[in-house]
Formats: sequence, C-alpha cells, structure tokens
Amino acid sequence: MEHRLSKRTDGKLGLLIYKRGMPVATGQIRDASKRGLFIATDHTDIQLNQTLEIEFRFPDKQQNQCRRLKAQVVRKTDNGLGVDFDGVENDDFTIAALVQWLGKHRRPMSGFPVGQHAYESLKEDFYEATQR
Repeated sequence: MEHRLSKRTDGKLGLLIYKRGMPVATGQIRDASKRGLFIATDHTDIQLNQTLEIEFRFPDKQQNQCRRLKAQVVRKTDNGLGVDFDGVENDDFTIAALVQWLGKHRRPMSGFPVGQHAYESLKEDFYEATQR
C-alpha cells in the first residue's frame, strides 16, 4: 500500500524537460501534488537523483508566461518519471497554482505525443507564447 504525504491531483499538461539549462525532451504531467509530479515521457537519458527543470505554461491564462520548476528524479518507469520538489529551491506559489490548475482542468486526451517531433512542436509553441 502506498503512503503519500500529500494528495495527488490527476491532470494533463504538456511540458519541456531541461537538463543543465538545455531543453532535452517533452513530457506531460499526469498527476501532481505540492511535493512532486509524475511526468509521462519517452526520454530515457535521465538518472535517479538527477535534478531537472521543467517548463510549462497554462494554456488558458491571459498571460502566456512560461513557468519553470526544479525537481529531483525519485522514480523511473517505462512510462515516465516521478519527480520530487523537496530538496530543491522552488516558488511554492507556482507549485500551488499548477496543482490547482490541474484540478480545475481535467482534460481528456487519448495520449500525448512524445519524441523529437513533439519536442520541436512544443518548443515552437513555447517560443511563440513568450513572444506575444
């Protein structure tokens, strides 16, 4: 039986994964809590205990500002990564806003494109949003 320290909120939101300041992959948040996330991704060049940055934006917000959080990889599966916010410096307001947004916008999706093509497309979307 699992014992979580904080409640998980299911949801779907695309993101970019950064290593050492460089974007390396796309993913999709599948669930979140104030302590961490599960990210669906097919990117495998990530190690346990590695610190990553994730970048996302809320698609329905007036401001198309990208948000970035740091997280430590605590679990790897064939479907993605479990990351933890503890032990890294983050903006608690951004984490709370993310969990709240996911709770309000449970969007049905049959899947999320991952891989190089999806990465390029998502990167272009993020760039366009920041240029508005």
